[in-house]
Amino acid sequence: MHNNTLSFSYYSRFHCNSEEDYIFSIMKSVVSISSSVRAVCQYSPNYFMTCSRGLIRHSNSSGRILKSGVSFKARMAQPCVKSSLGCFHNTREMGAVAQQLSNLPFAKEKDYELRVHPEKHLLPKTAGQPSIDTQLGTSASPTKLGHVKVEPLSVKSLFEVEVLPELLTRLKEAPSNEKTEGLATLLGVCVEFGVDYQSSIVSRLKEEWRTHLSKTDIGVIHLCHLGEVAYNLEGKRSEIVEQVLDSVSISIDALTQNETARVYSFLALLEDPHHCQDLMSRLHRHTEKLIHRLQAINISNIFHSLVALQQRQAIALIVKLSRRASRVFRSFQDEELIKVLGALMHFGQHDEDFITAMEKHLPVKIVDADPELTSVVMEFCLQMKCRSEPIFEAVAESFICNSEKYTTPQIARQIIAMGRLSYLPQCSSQMFKKLESVLSSRFSQFQPRALIEVLHSCIHLERFPLNFVSKVFSPYFLQRLQAQGEPLDKHALGQLTQLNLSISLECNYYRGPRLPYHLHVKKFSSMDHSFESPVESYLYNQVKGPLNKLLEGKTYYSTRVFTQPGYTIDVEICLDEDGFVLPLSQWDHTHRRIALCLDAQDRFCSNTHHLLGKEATKRRHLCRMGYEVVQIPYFEFEKLRTQQERVQYLHKKIFPTTFTFYR
Repeated sequence: MHNNTLSFSYYSRFHCNSEEDYIFSIMKSVVSISSSVRAVCQYSPNYFMTCSRGLIRHSNSSGRILKSGVSFKARMAQPCVKSSLGCFHNTREMGAVAQQLSNLPFAKEKDYELRVHPEKHLLPKTAGQPSIDTQLGTSASPTKLGHVKVEPLSVKSLFEVEVLPELLTRLKEAPSNEKTEGLATLLGVCVEFGVDYQSSIVSRLKEEWRTHLSKTDIGVIHLCHLGEVAYNLEGKRSEIVEQVLDSVSISIDALTQNETARVYSFLALLEDPHHCQDLMSRLHRHTEKLIHRLQAINISNIFHSLVALQQRQAIALIVKLSRRASRVFRSFQDEELIKVLGALMHFGQHDEDFITAMEKHLPVKIVDADPELTSVVMEFCLQMKCRSEPIFEAVAESFICNSEKYTTPQIARQIIAMGRLSYLPQCSSQMFKKLESVLSSRFSQFQPRALIEVLHSCIHLERFPLNFVSKVFSPYFLQRLQAQGEPLDKHALGQLTQLNLSISLECNYYRGPRLPYHLHVKKFSSMDHSFESPVESYLYNQVKGPLNKLLEGKTYYSTRVFTQPGYTIDVEICLDEDGFVLPLSQWDHTHRRIALCLDAQDRFCSNTHHLLGKEATKRRHLCRMGYEVVQIPYFEFEKLRTQQERVQYLHKKIFPTTFTFYR
């Protein structure tokens, strides 16, 4: 249990020697609360009451008991019926009593028979410790709890029959806002207790709500709180939910930034955006007007709700929220920033200013950040193909210093992002030593597919984890991989195949086990383009004309050539041993092969001219296979305006000295 909370169950189990004593202490506390409710309602008509000034000192809006300077024992030892009866300063403290009742163990499961006798000690008595009657304030009068005989009952029935009606009666005299919150709290406790929504007490609560809504101007935040509780009790068809939506719709153009975020959270709970599409559209437009007033927590909550509501069509709002987030970036808490990054990944949107803000503020923040935030940042950079040196350097240094703080999935996400974006940090030597240490000590903790992803990412950085490759290619690991309940998909087999190929081409000294041939994929091309990106038609059409003129026809090159290891070459040109360019009909006499890589924008990181890890690995492998790789990047070729310039460019790239044709 969190150290800043107090509950009956924690106290009772901590201090009671037996299950029987535990149950007696629970029930005695509940009866004390019920007695306190009745007593204060009788003698203090202007206030709500608390079972103990020490028990409920402070509470938040959810009714959770907050920490004070009083010890557990001192709080429980204060009189529950006699002199320490306090008063509710607001309905939040009243709600805290109800919430404590709802959190009692066994409250929803079993009934217990409680017969309290004066000689029954619920707390073990030690030297110098007052008796239980003194602790509970029951020794001064023969009418105290220790002498009361309580018939068999359940916590749930006690709540329904005695506590809830008394609290509901007192709510009638409360101020409007407190009554609003109080009714919502009591309705929420009914949900917690599993009270039948058709019962008389719930019907009474709902009737009070209808009357209150029709006669009072209630704040939007209180309305949303009520709507959420009603939804949890009755579902989206609840009359109260419909009434709340109507009231919110009337106030939509006057919402503050906090109210706007609260409405989004309420609508996200309903999970039915089509049911209130008009309200949603108006809310989006109003939020765009408020965009410069939104604080970090508002932006985080709105983004989180937009994801739940699947509002992909609200692109204008998402972009504006992203820009606003870049301006208040320093104010985000870790959890809030995780929500923002998750939403931007979900919608596939980001703003350059947001990336700039990340690069400015995250390197300092990452050192002490939540490990999940660090991993989500790397996942975001990978999805957006953002190769950020300051962020990646900070993440690498944090991994070296704090690797023990990260879970294995978090470690995997960081290494995978660096590999796929082909970023080798300056501290790479220390980073890979740390990674090797982590893999050695926590190898069995990694999920098989995550482990393959990590090792596969390492080869993009020309780091070859041979000690672990031998384990991955072992029959035991492959059986474990297949034992996950799913057949080996083409993606996992492709990674294993490319890992095996990299070891074969770049680590000739490796003598360990290899991937069985029947598991090899025949082609690396795939629908998700995980291993190579297909040639872009637009760039190919731009290059084709100048290339035909340079080679004097289409018969001197071939396109989309499939190689035996599985790669596809964009354009292949073959020469004989004398340097003549061979026509397709004479390729049997090939001595040299040239592979033209027509690199469009999708083969590069989004913010730099660095090739993605998969493309860099493919070029290394083609070179090892004997090809002369010539790169034609889009950012160079598109600058050329005339046909002559493009022919000259290709001539210098493909034949930097000279060439002749085979006749």
